[in-house]
Amino acid sequence: MLSRAAEALFWIGRYAERAEDTARLLDVHFHQIIVDPNVDEAGTCRVVATVMGLHDEAPPTMRGVLDLLAYDGANPSSIAGSLSAARENARGVREAVSGEIWECLNATHLELPRRVSAARQFGPAPFFSYVRQRAAMYSGYVASTISRDAGYDFLALGRSLERADMTARLLAAAVGTPGRGDEHWITTLRACSAHEAYLRTYQRALEPRLVLEFLLLDRLFPRSVLHALSVGEEALARLEPAAEWNGRFGQTPEARRLIGRVRTDLEFLSPEAIVDGLPQRLQSIQRGVSDVSESVARRYFGSSAVVGWTTEESEWVTT
Repeated sequence: MLSRAAEALFWIGRYAERAEDTARLLDVHFHQIIVDPNVDEAGTCRVVATVMGLHDEAPPTMRGVLDLLAYDGANPSSIAGSLSAARENARGVREAVSGEIWECLNATHLELPRRVSAARQFGPAPFFSYVRQRAAMYSGYVASTISRDAGYDFLALGRSLERADMTARLLAAAVGTPGRGDEHWITTLRACSAHEAYLRTYQRALEPRLVLEFLLLDRLFPRSVLHALSVGEEALARLEPAAEWNGRFGQTPEARRLIGRVRTDLEFLSPEAIVDGLPQRLQSIQRGVSDVSESVARRYFGSSAVVGWTTEESEWVTT
């Protein structure tokens, strides 16, 4: 596969996932501010902005956050910007994606101005719902209309890295949020569409340590960090099978070695030790995902510059 096509597919996967995850994040925090008058709006906005790597640009109001992270098409970390970037990448590799995927991304892009205008006028909830529905449609087309070849693996790899990174950012936000009981943990679970799955798995009241265990270490939940990293590692293994490198003496391709190291750090972590050094561990996950992304770019995309978050890592201080 040409490096240009591989890079475009990788970033289609990342941008589509980023749009969906950002919609989830903004939706739950906007809802929290609306339904609870005691919520500190400025503090919530700072948390959201920091999760998205905007340490010095946090607007003091949710309206400002929405303008920056939902509607601003020039910001590649915003919903509109990510969806437009996914469509632009798909336009450049029409021959590598199915017609259904292209139609889904193109129609979503064309509909964005009207949806943004309506969201500014009537509220963002329908906009978030629209983004999530379109993301689900895109995922369905990827699952059902793409051959399981290298193109699919680059799509899956991009989506997996983005998902692992975003779940780590959401957990970092929960850790860094000043005490409001268990509300921010429920918010985090809902942002990952994990609340019902958590309750079915543990069948008990919410406990912060179990939330961390579920979203970091659960092997079966698709939005856990461990599951996302495992899917990304499997995609890398298919892209560069053992027969093409010297598997006996550990000359593992760099990207696969890096993602395997992040995964194993989590996989063999004792649940009892999960809260020890948690902010540093979450930063390490984000840094590891960034390293994997850069390694993939060097290995498969030639001289293309690495495109990523405005700031790859969020910095948190425990309170």
